[in-house]
Amino acid sequence: MTRSPRRDLYAVGAAALLVVVAALVGRHIQDTRHVLYVHWPPLLARWDPHVGPGSPAAVLLAVAGVAYGPSLAARLPWPALLATAWAAAAAWILSLALVDGWHRGLAGRLTTREEYLRVIGRFHDVPATLRDFTHHIVAGAPHPWPAHVAGHPPAATLTFVLLDRAGLHGGGWAGMWCVLTGATACVAVLVAVRALADETPARAAAPFLVLTPAAVWFGVSADGWFAAVAAWTVALLALAVTRRSPVLAAASGLLLGLTCYLSYGLTLVALPVLAVLLLGRDGVRGRPVLLAALLAGLAVVPVAFTLAGFDWWTAYHLLVTRYFQGVGGRRPYGYWVWANLACAVLITGPATVAGLRRACGTLAARTTGDGAPPRTATATARLALLVCAALLALLIADLSGMSKAETERIWLPFAMWLLPACASLPRPRVWLAAQAVLALLLNHLLLTGW
Repeated sequence: MTRSPRRDLYAVGAAALLVVVAALVGRHIQDTRHVLYVHWPPLLARWDPHVGPGSPAAVLLAVAGVAYGPSLAARLPWPALLATAWAAAAAWILSLALVDGWHRGLAGRLTTREEYLRVIGRFHDVPATLRDFTHHIVAGAPHPWPAHVAGHPPAATLTFVLLDRAGLHGGGWAGMWCVLTGATACVAVLVAVRALADETPARAAAPFLVLTPAAVWFGVSADGWFAAVAAWTVALLALAVTRRSPVLAAASGLLLGLTCYLSYGLTLVALPVLAVLLLGRDGVRGRPVLLAALLAGLAVVPVAFTLAGFDWWTAYHLLVTRYFQGVGGRRPYGYWVWANLACAVLITGPATVAGLRRACGTLAARTTGDGAPPRTATATARLALLVCAALLALLIADLSGMSKAETERIWLPFAMWLLPACASLPRPRVWLAAQAVLALLLNHLLLTGW
Protein backbone atom coordinates (compact mmCIF):
# COMPACT_ATOMS: atom_id res chain seq x y z
CA MET A 1 0.00 0.00 0.00
CA THR A 2 2.84 2.38 0.87
CA ARG A 3 4.39 1.93 -2.56
CA SER A 4 1.21 2.21 -4.64
CA PRO A 5 1.80 4.55 -7.62
CA ARG A 6 -1.90 5.29 -7.73
CA ARG A 7 -1.82 6.55 -4.14
CA ASP A 8 1.14 8.74 -5.08
CA LEU A 9 -1.00 10.40 -7.74
CA TYR A 10 -3.87 10.84 -5.30
CA ALA A 11 -1.51 12.62 -2.89
CA VAL A 12 -0.17 14.86 -5.66
CA GLY A 13 -3.70 15.63 -6.82
CA ALA A 14 -4.71 16.63 -3.29
CA ALA A 15 -1.62 18.86 -3.00
CA ALA A 16 -2.38 20.49 -6.36
CA LEU A 17 -5.94 21.13 -5.20
CA LEU A 18 -4.58 22.75 -2.04
CA VAL A 19 -2.47 25.12 -4.14
CA VAL A 20 -5.40 26.03 -6.40
CA VAL A 21 -7.72 26.66 -3.46
CA ALA A 22 -5.05 28.73 -1.69
CA ALA A 23 -4.63 30.84 -4.83
CA LEU A 24 -8.38 31.37 -5.38
CA VAL A 25 -9.27 32.01 -1.75
CA GLY A 26 -6.20 34.19 -1.31
CA ARG A 27 -7.06 36.22 -4.38
CA HIS A 28 -10.56 36.81 -3.04
CA ILE A 29 -9.32 37.83 0.42
CA GLN A 30 -6.72 40.18 -1.02
CA ASP A 31 -9.17 41.77 -3.47
CA THR A 32 -11.90 42.29 -0.88
CA ARG A 33 -10.04 42.84 2.41
CA HIS A 34 -6.47 43.69 1.35
CA VAL A 35 -4.95 41.93 4.36
CA LEU A 36 -2.67 39.32 2.76
CA TYR A 37 -0.06 41.80 1.49
CA VAL A 38 0.94 39.52 -1.39
CA HIS A 39 0.03 40.05 -5.04
CA TRP A 40 -0.12 36.39 -6.11
CA PRO A 41 -1.19 34.38 -3.06
CA PRO A 42 -0.01 32.20 -1.53
CA LEU A 43 3.41 33.35 -2.83
CA LEU A 44 4.97 36.75 -2.40
CA ALA A 45 5.11 37.34 -6.15
CA ARG A 46 3.33 39.02 -9.00
CA TRP A 47 2.20 37.73 -12.37
CA ASP A 48 4.90 38.68 -14.89
CA PRO A 49 5.55 36.22 -17.74
CA HIS A 50 9.10 36.84 -18.91
CA VAL A 51 12.35 35.33 -20.13
CA GLY A 52 15.84 36.50 -19.41
CA PRO A 53 19.56 35.78 -19.76
CA GLY A 54 19.31 32.70 -17.55
CA SER A 55 16.44 31.08 -19.46
CA PRO A 56 18.48 29.05 -22.02
CA ALA A 57 20.83 27.72 -19.35
CA ALA A 58 17.95 26.88 -17.01
CA VAL A 59 16.14 24.90 -19.70
CA LEU A 60 19.34 23.14 -20.75
CA LEU A 61 20.17 22.21 -17.15
CA ALA A 62 16.64 20.91 -16.62
CA VAL A 63 16.79 18.70 -19.72
CA ALA A 64 20.27 17.43 -18.90
CA GLY A 65 19.36 16.81 -15.26
CA VAL A 66 16.29 14.78 -16.18
CA ALA A 67 18.07 12.82 -18.93
CA TYR A 68 21.37 12.11 -17.20
CA GLY A 69 20.92 12.96 -13.52
CA PRO A 70 19.72 9.55 -12.24
CA SER A 71 22.32 7.57 -14.19
CA LEU A 72 25.19 9.86 -13.19
CA ALA A 73 24.09 9.76 -9.56
CA ALA A 74 24.10 5.97 -9.68
CA ARG A 75 27.57 5.50 -11.15
CA LEU A 76 29.80 8.44 -10.18
CA PRO A 77 32.31 7.80 -7.38
CA TRP A 78 30.96 9.26 -4.14
CA PRO A 79 33.37 12.24 -3.88
CA ALA A 80 32.74 13.09 -7.54
CA LEU A 81 28.99 12.85 -6.97
CA LEU A 82 29.17 15.37 -4.13
CA ALA A 83 31.24 17.80 -6.19
CA THR A 84 28.96 17.39 -9.21
CA ALA A 85 25.84 17.86 -7.09
CA TRP A 86 27.18 21.12 -5.66
CA ALA A 87 28.22 22.46 -9.07
CA ALA A 88 24.92 21.47 -10.69
CA ALA A 89 22.86 22.90 -7.82
CA ALA A 90 24.77 26.20 -7.96
CA ALA A 91 24.32 26.37 -11.75
CA TRP A 92 20.59 25.61 -11.43
CA ILE A 93 20.06 28.27 -8.73
CA LEU A 94 22.10 30.85 -10.62
CA SER A 95 20.44 30.24 -13.98
CA LEU A 96 16.98 30.58 -12.42
CA ALA A 97 18.02 33.81 -10.68
CA LEU A 98 19.31 35.21 -13.97
CA VAL A 99 15.95 34.62 -15.64
CA ASP A 100 15.14 37.95 -13.95
CA GLY A 101 18.41 39.52 -15.11
CA TRP A 102 21.62 40.31 -13.23
CA HIS A 103 20.38 43.25 -11.15
CA ARG A 104 16.73 42.33 -10.62
CA GLY A 105 17.47 38.63 -10.18
CA LEU A 106 20.71 38.68 -8.20
CA ALA A 107 22.70 41.84 -7.48
CA GLY A 108 19.77 43.94 -6.31
CA ARG A 109 17.94 41.39 -4.20
CA LEU A 110 19.75 42.05 -0.91
CA THR A 111 19.97 45.83 -1.34
CA THR A 112 16.28 46.70 -1.11
CA ARG A 113 14.80 48.78 1.69
CA GLU A 114 14.17 45.94 4.17
CA GLU A 115 17.34 43.94 3.47
CA TYR A 116 20.65 43.45 5.25
CA LEU A 117 22.96 45.46 3.03
CA ARG A 118 21.10 48.68 3.83
CA VAL A 119 22.60 48.76 7.35
CA ILE A 120 26.24 47.79 6.68
CA GLY A 121 27.35 51.31 7.62
CA ARG A 122 25.72 51.04 11.04
CA PHE A 123 28.10 48.20 12.00
CA HIS A 124 31.31 50.25 11.87
CA ASP A 125 31.72 49.45 15.60
CA VAL A 126 30.50 45.86 15.84
CA PRO A 127 30.69 45.42 19.66
CA ALA A 128 28.82 48.68 20.25
CA THR A 129 26.19 47.76 17.65
CA LEU A 130 25.62 44.35 19.25
CA ARG A 131 25.15 45.96 22.66
CA ASP A 132 22.65 48.38 21.13
CA PHE A 133 20.98 45.92 18.77
CA THR A 134 17.80 45.29 20.78
CA HIS A 135 17.09 49.01 21.12
CA HIS A 136 16.20 49.25 17.43
CA ILE A 137 13.99 46.20 16.90
CA VAL A 138 10.53 47.54 17.77
CA ALA A 139 8.91 49.90 15.28
CA GLY A 140 8.84 53.41 16.69
CA ALA A 141 12.22 53.04 18.38
CA PRO A 142 14.96 55.48 17.31
CA HIS A 143 16.35 54.39 13.92
CA PRO A 144 14.52 51.03 13.79
CA TRP A 145 16.19 48.24 11.89
CA PRO A 146 14.77 47.23 8.49
CA ALA A 147 12.35 44.31 8.71
CA HIS A 148 14.81 41.55 7.89
CA VAL A 149 17.51 42.88 10.18
CA ALA A 150 15.04 43.26 13.05
CA GLY A 151 13.56 39.85 12.30
CA HIS A 152 16.80 37.93 12.78
CA PRO A 153 19.55 37.69 15.37
CA PRO A 154 22.60 39.78 14.43
CA ALA A 155 24.66 36.89 13.00
CA ALA A 156 22.51 37.19 9.88
CA THR A 157 23.52 40.80 9.26
CA LEU A 158 27.09 40.20 10.44
CA THR A 159 27.51 37.71 7.59
CA PHE A 160 27.19 40.55 5.09
CA VAL A 161 29.15 42.98 7.24
CA LEU A 162 32.08 40.54 7.22
CA LEU A 163 31.77 40.05 3.46
CA ASP A 164 31.95 43.82 3.06
CA ARG A 165 34.96 44.04 5.38
CA ALA A 166 36.67 41.36 3.30
CA GLY A 167 36.38 43.60 0.23
CA LEU A 168 33.36 41.84 -1.28
CA HIS A 169 31.17 44.93 -1.46
CA GLY A 170 27.65 45.22 -2.77
CA GLY A 171 24.70 43.08 -3.74
CA GLY A 172 26.48 41.07 -6.41
CA TRP A 173 28.95 39.51 -3.99
CA ALA A 174 26.28 39.08 -1.32
CA GLY A 175 23.99 37.36 -3.82
CA MET A 176 26.74 35.04 -5.06
CA TRP A 177 27.59 34.17 -1.46
CA CYS A 178 24.02 33.02 -0.89
CA VAL A 179 23.95 31.06 -4.15
CA LEU A 180 27.28 29.28 -3.67
CA THR A 181 26.83 28.49 0.00
CA GLY A 182 23.16 27.65 -0.41
CA ALA A 183 24.07 25.08 -3.06
CA THR A 184 26.14 23.19 -0.49
CA ALA A 185 22.94 22.36 1.41
CA CYS A 186 22.21 19.57 -1.06
CA VAL A 187 25.69 18.13 -0.42
CA ALA A 188 25.12 18.20 3.33
CA VAL A 189 21.81 16.36 2.97
CA LEU A 190 23.47 13.70 0.80
CA VAL A 191 26.23 13.23 3.38
CA ALA A 192 23.68 12.83 6.18
CA VAL A 193 21.44 10.41 4.27
CA ARG A 194 24.40 8.21 3.34
CA ALA A 195 25.66 8.18 6.94
CA LEU A 196 22.30 7.49 8.58
CA ALA A 197 20.47 5.37 6.01
CA ASP A 198 22.54 4.07 3.11
CA GLU A 199 24.38 5.20 0.00
CA THR A 200 21.69 3.85 -2.32
CA PRO A 201 18.88 6.22 -1.21
CA ALA A 202 21.39 9.09 -1.06
CA ARG A 203 22.30 8.52 -4.71
CA ALA A 204 18.64 8.20 -5.67
CA ALA A 205 17.84 11.48 -3.92
CA ALA A 206 20.73 13.45 -5.45
CA PRO A 207 19.02 14.59 -8.70
CA PHE A 208 15.96 15.74 -6.74
CA LEU A 209 18.12 17.75 -4.35
CA VAL A 210 19.73 19.47 -7.33
CA LEU A 211 16.66 20.18 -9.49
CA THR A 212 14.46 21.30 -6.64
CA PRO A 213 11.88 24.05 -7.22
CA ALA A 214 13.22 25.60 -4.00
CA ALA A 215 16.14 26.80 -6.11
CA VAL A 216 13.89 29.66 -7.23
CA TRP A 217 14.19 31.10 -3.70
CA PHE A 218 17.73 29.99 -2.98
CA GLY A 219 18.65 32.60 -5.58
CA VAL A 220 18.69 35.01 -3.97
CA SER A 221 17.67 35.13 -0.31
CA ALA A 222 19.75 34.99 2.84
CA ASP A 223 17.64 32.01 3.87
CA GLY A 224 19.65 29.96 1.37
CA TRP A 225 22.75 30.67 3.46
CA PHE A 226 20.82 29.84 6.64
CA ALA A 227 19.65 26.57 5.06
CA ALA A 228 23.23 25.59 4.31
CA VAL A 229 24.41 26.21 7.89
CA ALA A 230 21.45 24.24 9.27
CA ALA A 231 22.05 21.41 6.80
CA TRP A 232 25.72 21.08 7.72
CA THR A 233 24.75 21.08 11.39
CA VAL A 234 22.74 17.93 10.81
CA ALA A 235 25.25 16.39 8.40
CA LEU A 236 28.23 16.79 10.74
CA LEU A 237 26.23 15.28 13.59
CA ALA A 238 25.26 12.36 11.34
CA LEU A 239 28.95 11.73 10.67
CA ALA A 240 29.72 12.15 14.38
CA VAL A 241 27.23 9.54 15.56
CA THR A 242 28.21 7.02 12.89
CA ARG A 243 31.97 7.52 13.29
CA ARG A 244 31.79 8.19 17.04
CA SER A 245 33.75 11.41 16.62
CA PRO A 246 33.59 14.03 19.42
CA VAL A 247 35.35 16.51 17.12
CA LEU A 248 32.58 16.30 14.53
CA ALA A 249 29.95 16.47 17.28
CA ALA A 250 31.55 19.68 18.60
CA ALA A 251 31.65 21.12 15.08
CA SER A 252 27.97 20.28 14.67
CA GLY A 253 27.19 21.99 17.97
CA LEU A 254 29.12 25.08 16.88
CA LEU A 255 27.04 25.30 13.69
CA LEU A 256 23.84 24.65 15.65
CA GLY A 257 24.63 27.64 17.83
CA LEU A 258 25.34 29.74 14.75
CA THR A 259 22.08 28.56 13.17
CA CYS A 260 20.09 29.83 16.16
CA TYR A 261 21.83 33.22 15.86
CA LEU A 262 21.04 33.44 12.15
CA SER A 263 17.29 32.91 12.55
CA TYR A 264 15.09 32.58 15.62
CA GLY A 265 12.84 30.06 13.91
CA LEU A 266 15.72 27.71 13.19
CA THR A 267 15.78 26.59 16.79
CA LEU A 268 13.40 23.98 15.34
CA VAL A 269 16.42 22.34 13.70
CA ALA A 270 16.61 20.66 17.11
CA LEU A 271 14.05 18.15 15.80
CA PRO A 272 16.20 16.81 12.92
CA VAL A 273 19.15 16.90 15.34
CA LEU A 274 17.21 14.71 17.78
CA ALA A 275 16.31 12.35 14.94
CA VAL A 276 20.01 12.00 14.08
CA LEU A 277 20.82 11.18 17.70
CA LEU A 278 18.08 8.53 17.71
CA LEU A 279 19.48 7.04 14.51
CA GLY A 280 23.03 6.87 15.84
CA ARG A 281 24.66 3.57 16.55
CA ASP A 282 24.04 3.82 20.29
CA GLY A 283 20.92 6.00 20.49
CA VAL A 284 20.63 9.21 22.46
CA ARG A 285 22.07 7.95 25.74
CA GLY A 286 24.66 5.58 24.38
CA ARG A 287 27.47 8.10 23.82
CA PRO A 288 27.72 10.70 26.60
CA VAL A 289 31.05 11.90 25.18
CA LEU A 290 29.38 12.84 21.89
CA LEU A 291 26.55 14.61 23.68
CA ALA A 292 29.01 16.53 25.83
CA ALA A 293 30.99 17.56 22.73
CA LEU A 294 27.79 18.63 20.97
CA LEU A 295 26.70 20.76 23.93
CA ALA A 296 30.17 22.26 24.33
CA GLY A 297 30.19 23.31 20.69
CA LEU A 298 26.63 24.58 20.98
CA ALA A 299 27.60 26.92 23.82
CA VAL A 300 30.29 28.80 21.89
CA VAL A 301 28.20 31.15 19.75
CA PRO A 302 25.57 31.99 22.41
CA VAL A 303 28.28 32.71 24.98
CA ALA A 304 30.20 34.90 22.52
CA PHE A 305 27.14 36.97 21.60
CA THR A 306 25.99 37.22 25.21
CA LEU A 307 29.41 38.46 26.34
CA ALA A 308 29.31 40.96 23.46
CA GLY A 309 26.09 42.36 24.92
CA PHE A 310 23.37 40.79 22.75
CA ASP A 311 20.49 39.13 24.65
CA TRP A 312 18.82 36.51 22.41
CA TRP A 313 15.70 36.09 24.56
CA THR A 314 15.08 39.80 24.94
CA ALA A 315 15.54 40.29 21.21
CA TYR A 316 13.11 37.48 20.41
CA HIS A 317 10.37 38.94 22.59
CA LEU A 318 10.91 42.36 21.01
CA LEU A 319 10.72 40.72 17.58
CA VAL A 320 7.31 39.27 18.45
CA THR A 321 6.15 42.82 19.22
CA ARG A 322 7.64 44.10 15.94
CA TYR A 323 6.04 41.25 14.01
CA PHE A 324 2.55 42.10 15.21
CA GLN A 325 3.18 45.82 14.68
CA GLY A 326 3.63 45.18 10.97
CA VAL A 327 1.81 43.20 8.32
CA GLY A 328 2.34 40.02 10.33
CA GLY A 329 -0.21 41.29 12.80
CA ARG A 330 -2.76 41.97 10.05
CA ARG A 331 -2.30 38.86 7.93
CA PRO A 332 -5.09 36.39 8.88
CA TYR A 333 -3.85 33.28 10.67
CA GLY A 334 -6.95 31.38 9.55
CA TYR A 335 -5.81 31.62 5.93
CA TRP A 336 -2.05 31.31 6.25
CA VAL A 337 -2.06 28.34 8.60
CA TRP A 338 -3.09 26.16 5.65
CA ALA A 339 -1.98 28.34 2.73
CA ASN A 340 1.59 28.15 4.02
CA LEU A 341 1.40 24.42 3.28
CA ALA A 342 0.53 25.27 -0.32
CA CYS A 343 3.76 27.29 -0.41
CA ALA A 344 5.59 24.22 0.88
CA VAL A 345 4.12 22.19 -1.99
CA LEU A 346 5.40 24.74 -4.50
CA ILE A 347 8.95 24.85 -3.13
CA THR A 348 9.35 21.09 -2.75
CA GLY A 349 7.32 19.94 -5.77
CA PRO A 350 4.99 17.07 -6.62
CA ALA A 351 7.68 14.41 -6.32
CA THR A 352 8.26 15.37 -2.69
CA VAL A 353 4.54 15.12 -1.97
CA ALA A 354 4.53 11.56 -3.31
CA GLY A 355 7.73 10.75 -1.46
CA LEU A 356 6.38 12.13 1.82
CA ARG A 357 3.29 9.98 1.47
CA ARG A 358 5.54 6.95 1.26
CA ALA A 359 7.82 8.10 4.08
CA CYS A 360 4.92 8.73 6.46
CA GLY A 361 3.44 5.35 5.53
CA THR A 362 6.75 3.62 6.18
CA LEU A 363 7.15 5.30 9.56
CA ALA A 364 3.56 4.48 10.55
CA ALA A 365 4.06 0.85 9.57
CA ARG A 366 7.29 0.67 11.54
CA THR A 367 5.66 2.28 14.59
CA THR A 368 2.79 -0.21 14.60
CA GLY A 369 4.96 -3.13 13.51
CA ASP A 370 7.86 -4.84 15.23
CA GLY A 371 8.87 -1.78 17.26
CA ALA A 372 12.53 -2.23 16.44
CA PRO A 373 14.76 0.62 17.66
CA PRO A 374 15.79 3.15 14.98
CA ARG A 375 19.39 1.95 14.75
CA THR A 376 18.26 -1.53 13.64
CA ALA A 377 15.53 -0.33 11.29
CA THR A 378 15.80 -0.63 7.53
CA ALA A 379 17.45 2.13 5.51
CA THR A 380 14.01 3.15 4.24
CA ALA A 381 12.62 3.49 7.76
CA ARG A 382 15.67 5.40 8.96
CA LEU A 383 15.37 7.84 6.09
CA ALA A 384 11.65 8.18 6.79
CA LEU A 385 12.38 9.15 10.40
CA LEU A 386 14.81 11.87 9.33
CA VAL A 387 12.39 13.26 6.73
CA CYS A 388 9.42 13.20 9.09
CA ALA A 389 11.40 15.02 11.78
CA ALA A 390 11.91 17.89 9.31
CA LEU A 391 8.24 17.75 8.37
CA LEU A 392 7.28 18.00 12.05
CA ALA A 393 9.56 21.04 12.46
CA LEU A 394 7.86 22.68 9.48
CA LEU A 395 4.40 21.99 10.89
CA ILE A 396 5.32 23.46 14.28
CA ALA A 397 6.66 26.56 12.54
CA ASP A 398 3.36 26.80 10.70
CA LEU A 399 1.20 26.48 13.80
CA SER A 400 3.29 29.05 15.67
CA GLY A 401 1.73 31.89 13.66
CA MET A 402 5.14 33.54 13.30
CA SER A 403 5.42 32.53 9.65
CA LYS A 404 2.34 33.95 7.98
CA ALA A 405 3.32 34.22 4.29
CA GLU A 406 6.80 34.31 2.72
CA THR A 407 7.38 30.74 3.87
CA GLU A 408 8.64 29.90 0.39
CA ARG A 409 11.98 31.35 1.57
CA ILE A 410 11.63 31.08 5.38
CA TRP A 411 11.14 27.31 5.22
CA LEU A 412 14.05 26.54 2.88
CA PRO A 413 16.09 25.00 5.75
CA PHE A 414 13.27 22.51 6.41
CA ALA A 415 12.35 21.95 2.77
CA MET A 416 15.81 20.56 1.95
CA TRP A 417 15.25 17.67 4.37
CA LEU A 418 11.92 16.74 2.78
CA LEU A 419 13.46 16.19 -0.67
CA PRO A 420 15.25 12.88 0.18
CA ALA A 421 11.77 11.33 0.42
CA CYS A 422 11.90 11.29 -3.40
CA ALA A 423 14.51 8.50 -3.24
CA SER A 424 11.77 5.87 -2.95
CA LEU A 425 9.87 6.90 -6.09
CA PRO A 426 9.70 4.65 -9.18
CA ARG A 427 10.34 6.12 -12.63
CA PRO A 428 12.53 8.92 -11.23
CA ARG A 429 12.92 10.73 -14.55
CA VAL A 430 9.17 11.35 -14.79
CA TRP A 431 9.07 12.81 -11.29
CA LEU A 432 12.27 14.75 -11.87
CA ALA A 433 10.79 16.28 -15.01
CA ALA A 434 7.74 17.40 -13.01
CA GLN A 435 10.05 19.07 -10.48
CA ALA A 436 12.06 20.90 -13.14
CA VAL A 437 9.00 22.02 -15.10
CA LEU A 438 7.43 23.44 -11.95
CA ALA A 439 10.59 25.44 -11.17
CA LEU A 440 10.79 26.79 -14.72
CA LEU A 441 7.13 27.79 -14.75
CA LEU A 442 7.36 29.52 -11.38
CA ASN A 443 10.41 31.52 -12.37
CA HIS A 444 9.21 32.46 -15.87
CA LEU A 445 5.55 33.22 -15.09
CA LEU A 446 6.02 35.02 -11.76
CA LEU A 447 8.35 37.70 -10.50
CA THR A 448 9.05 36.46 -7.00
CA GLY A 449 10.02 38.58 -4.02
CA TRP A 450 13.34 36.71 -3.79
